[in-house]
Amino acid sequence: MTAKILNGAAVAQQIKQRVATRVAELAERNLKPGLAVVIVGSDPASQVYVGSKVKTCEALGLYSEKHTLPEETTTEQLLALVEQLNQRDEIDGILVQSPPPAHINERRIIEAIDPAKDVDGFHKINAGLLMQGSSEALIPCTPAGVIEMLDHYQIPIAGANAVVIGRSDIVGKPMAMLLLHRHATVTICHSRTKNLPEVTRRADIVIAAIGRKAMITGDYIGEGAVVVDVGMNSASTEEEVRHIFPDEEIPKRLEALQKRGSTLVGDVEPRSVVERASYLTPVPGGVGPLTIAMLMQNTVKAAERRRLL
Repeated sequence: MTAKILNGAAVAQQIKQRVATRVAELAERNLKPGLAVVIVGSDPASQVYVGSKVKTCEALGLYSEKHTLPEETTTEQLLALVEQLNQRDEIDGILVQSPPPAHINERRIIEAIDPAKDVDGFHKINAGLLMQGSSEALIPCTPAGVIEMLDHYQIPIAGANAVVIGRSDIVGKPMAMLLLHRHATVTICHSRTKNLPEVTRRADIVIAAIGRKAMITGDYIGEGAVVVDVGMNSASTEEEVRHIFPDEEIPKRLEALQKRGSTLVGDVEPRSVVERASYLTPVPGGVGPLTIAMLMQNTVKAAERRRLL
């Protein structure tokens, strides 16, 4: 068996087209959804992510603002900006790029965002609504995108044995809740799970979100399982590239290594997993594009609820 590659970029494009259509409909009612993105410091990766979000807003017809604050910004100063954005009616979504500098109290920032504008879905009110299965929840973008992709490819969720590897508030926990609400039998695994490969081999669906480069090998995967790789890591040596990737991918990965000094790799080792899984998401081009698409969808959803209901 050789896994079929799930094209997250193509699914994301369909979601964005849906969002653009709705934005055009809202424009006829003189409503333009607005997203404010806040970044503290000059981390290059975070700058790229923020830039992508702003560009996507522009492409889909949403209003966007980018607030870039210096590295030395304090928690209190950031809280003051968040409160200003909470009060502005034309701003429907507020996103503070994570992670902020270490001296910032990120939990305080998240809880200061108006839950109705919490388009990341990290506020405790949205987390509680998700737990209840409420349609009012703004759902974290990455897990919501994974569900969209499974639905797009008509991969059965109801009745499936699903294993989520990772228990973060951003991906692991909300992912488990979404699968549970869709009638999957869900197991959450983490760094202290005993006999992890034995647990994951029983799964019909494996969601890898543990943050460890190429940790999930073919030994972890049962024949025919669907494998979704949420990880985003880097391989920086030729030896790693040849060990992690299938032969047909190695030339382009080595080219990326020469140009940039590294190439992206997820939590899954595709070289061995592709021979056991029925479906596999690539890195990049899998879950990543869906996250931004779902952010746009959340912003439109927030605008509709705040200004139309």
